[in-house]
Formats: sequence, C-alpha cells, structure tokens
Amino acid sequence: MPATTTAVPPVAPTLPRAGTEIRLTDVVKDYGLAVPAVDGVSLTIEPGEFMTLLGPSGSGKTTTLNLIAGFETLTSGHIAFNGDDVGSLPPHKRNLGMLFQNYALFPHLTVAQNVAYPLRERKVPKAEISRRVAEVLELVQLPGRDDDVPAQLSGGQQQRVALARAIVFGPKALLLDEPLGALDRNLRGALQAEIQRIHREVGSTFVFVTHDQEEAMSLSDRIALFNSGRIEQVGTPETLYKAPETLFTASFLGDSTVFELAHVPGSSVGWCGHTWAVDPRTVSDRARAAEHAALVVRPEDVHIAPGGAAVPPDANGVPATVAEVHYLGSYRTVALSHADGTVGRARLDASETQLAVGQPVTAWWRVERQRIVAR
Repeated sequence: MPATTTAVPPVAPTLPRAGTEIRLTDVVKDYGLAVPAVDGVSLTIEPGEFMTLLGPSGSGKTTTLNLIAGFETLTSGHIAFNGDDVGSLPPHKRNLGMLFQNYALFPHLTVAQNVAYPLRERKVPKAEISRRVAEVLELVQLPGRDDDVPAQLSGGQQQRVALARAIVFGPKALLLDEPLGALDRNLRGALQAEIQRIHREVGSTFVFVTHDQEEAMSLSDRIALFNSGRIEQVGTPETLYKAPETLFTASFLGDSTVFELAHVPGSSVGWCGHTWAVDPRTVSDRARAAEHAALVVRPEDVHIAPGGAAVPPDANGVPATVAEVHYLGSYRTVALSHADGTVGRARLDASETQLAVGQPVTAWWRVERQRIVAR
C-alpha cells in the first residue's frame, strides 16, 4: 500500500508586524489655485487597518497620500503617527513603504538585489538581509526568482517584487498609490487578492489610493471618499453603499435610480405628482439638515411590474417606460425612463419575465430599501 503524504503548510513569515495609527487633523494643502487641493481633511486610520482613499481625479486623494508620505509639505494642519507629529519630518525619516503604479524597480539589479535595497540602505547585516529577502519573496509567491532581472518578469511579477521591497524592512505603514492601474483586469483581480492576503499576514497599516470603486469595495476595511479636496464620507464599503449620506456618495459607489425632491422629507415625500412613504431610518443625517434632498434606490432593489400588474400596497412605485434591456448571463439590466426624463436602472434575475423596449411598466421598491440623501 503506497505511503500517504500530508501537505505541510508554509511557515508563517517572521517579518516585523507594525500597526501604526495615522491621524490627520485639519490638513490643508493650498497651491494658490481657486480652491485648496486638500481642504481641511481630518481622518484617523487605525493601527493595522486597510484604508482606501477613493475619489475621482483631482479630488485630493493622491495629494493626501503624498502629505502622509512627506512628498508634499503641509500648508496647515497636523499629521501624527502613533501620536507623534511627523509634519516636519522628511520622507526618509517617516519609515513608510511605498508602492507605485510604475513599479520603480532598478532594471540593472536582480530581484533579490531590488528587494534588499532598503535593507542595505539601513545598514542591516548581510545574514539578516538574506533571511528577510527569502521570507518576503516567499510571502509574495516569487521563490526561486532571486537572480532574475525585472525585464525577465511579467508586469504582475514586477509589481510583486515592488511590493516585497516596500514591506521587507517592516515599515510603519504601507502607502499604495494606484499600484494596479497599469495591469489588465484579470491580473488586477489576482493581485488584489494577494495584497489583501499580505495585509492580513503582515498586519501593517495599509493606505491605498484608487479611483476604482470595485477595487475599493473589495479590498478595504474602510473607505474615505474624497470630493473636491474634502472627505465626503468615511465608512465600511457596506455602509457607503447601503447608507450613503449624500447624492455624491450614492452616485459614485454603484448605480442608483435618483429622484430629486423639492423639500426635506417628513413622513412622506412628493415627486412629479406621486406621494411616497418614508421610513425615518432611511433618511441620512445630512439629508435632515440639508436644503435639498434626493431619494435613491439601488438597481437590485427595483422591481418591475408590467403594465396592469399588481404592486404591493406597502411599496413605493412610479410609472416608467423600458428604455434598454441588456442580457448579462445570470442577470439582466433594465434602463427605465421616468416622467421627468430621469433614467433609472433595475437589475433582474435572468429567469424573470422578459421585457421589451418601449413597454410601459411600474417600477416599485420596498420603503425600507430606499435611501434619502443630501444633494
């Protein structure tokens, strides 16, 4: 009878674990333009947290990362690591790892030499360098590639080398500036999973910058959503998606059907002659204090009743016309035209009744599944 073998799990790396609190207080960066690039940002990133700075181009997220790194100087405000003010420290004294989109590897050095570079700069003994390089290459799943040069590696492998170099010295935190932006979709997905795994294993604070909503949602413990130099909302991915405070948040993170309201909601709201019930728990704090509000419904919460079909009596609904139907395998997306020209969206199971473009329907949703936000 042949002997059985048992798989031996990989040895956990002994890289230093460093969860650092990063606290920004009233941070401003003003280049003398019409509005500051960063305008009074306050944010606490917890030790060991994976925090993503998300937002459109020009929203201030990358400038904020550069202020944390020390690549930009503060106009005003404070930045502290574990309670120690670092606002006046140069980048090399902040002990941070950096991962960029363009890898920034030395083309004439081998993989091992690239990874060892920050350790040599810190005068780490040779034996310790060899041990740490071997451990971190195992961590990023590149064992045996020590003697290759960057030109011999794929884009994804080069980014793994850059990641290994950024964490090998046990930095206080790792700052990642759109590191996957140059990779194709499939490779991005694989490296997202690797970054998430390495974050769990190393235990360091990660600050990740991206404009990709799906990337932010899949990776982050929390997201700080930037808009015009300020933070629009901070929370877990689920909180920002299910409980947005503003129309900007609701619109930036996923699709929504949006109905702009004429007044701040009470027990009901009116829109184009329709009156809809309101659950107070679905009204955001900022909507209660705003001059203008909007009602938003996510596509997966919109149901479609063909003309004449019954709508539940406790639901909110509105007449609509089917504008587009797209079959996407396991589900269909439906674009709906409403009375004011607004286009809403529904996401339906592929097995549901097929709809035709131009067909009159009623779009309806459960009251507890809507969200009323500031606009």
